[in-house]
Amino acid sequence: MLNRLKRLIRVTLAEPAPVPVVAAQDPPAMPDHSTLTDAYLSGWFRRDSGELFEGFPINAEDTVLDIGCGDGPFAQFCAERGAEVIFADIDADKVAAVEAMLKQSSARGVIPLVTDANPIPLPDARANKIIAMEVLEHVEDPAQFMRELVRVAKPGAQFLLTVPDPLGESVQKKLAPATYFEHPNHIRVFQRAEFEQLIVDAGLIIERRADYGFYWSVWWFMFWACKQDLSPPWHPLLDSWTHTWNMLLSMPDGPRIKKALDEAMPKSQAIIARKPNSVS
Repeated sequence: MLNRLKRLIRVTLAEPAPVPVVAAQDPPAMPDHSTLTDAYLSGWFRRDSGELFEGFPINAEDTVLDIGCGDGPFAQFCAERGAEVIFADIDADKVAAVEAMLKQSSARGVIPLVTDANPIPLPDARANKIIAMEVLEHVEDPAQFMRELVRVAKPGAQFLLTVPDPLGESVQKKLAPATYFEHPNHIRVFQRAEFEQLIVDAGLIIERRADYGFYWSVWWFMFWACKQDLSPPWHPLLDSWTHTWNMLLSMPDGPRIKKALDEAMPKSQAIIARKPNSVS
């Protein structure tokens, strides 16, 4: 299921249509089927400011490690910015597909890795931007996983880490099939304080915490009723929900309502953290 989830992120969160350069408070108008407006309002794919996520800028001088890259939407954004991109996944076919996708990109370098991250086949202090999106909930030993991420990070490196929020997961436990919470899928649910403590215990300094994704929480609750695979064309119920959500976001109060709902029932919790420049 993990690879299908990554494919879903690729299709619905990081569609290849370019995002216009607009002010941060003015999200781009997108086709009705798109979820890019929601993603932009949540802080993602800010091509105008060069931020993969608000507070996490990417530039050509960066060396990025995207661990658990899936179909590569985050690696693709970093490649567009001219960074050196190291992308890793346990699925060799996924890694090969991302490598092919990035071959003609503006990336300063493209380095594919097939690995379970135990250990990560990189030398110490190799990257200065570390991305682990919706990966930790699949990992048997999160503390060991974090130690590896910190090891391959340069002093001062910035981390972007996300996991599902416990509130949405508590509803999923009542709706999703049992396999959703079995290996290799979501084998743990991180409480918010627990997620923060994991980051602090790894020796990182938390810079920003964010919650987002009410739209996706509801989408998933509806998905189980549709009895379809994790790929388009989507069931009319899901298309209807996306249409309704985009209609809300297009209204003057839409972004304010989205923010309140994201705080009430987020799909995911994100932490931006930094490795200290030196050990005191």
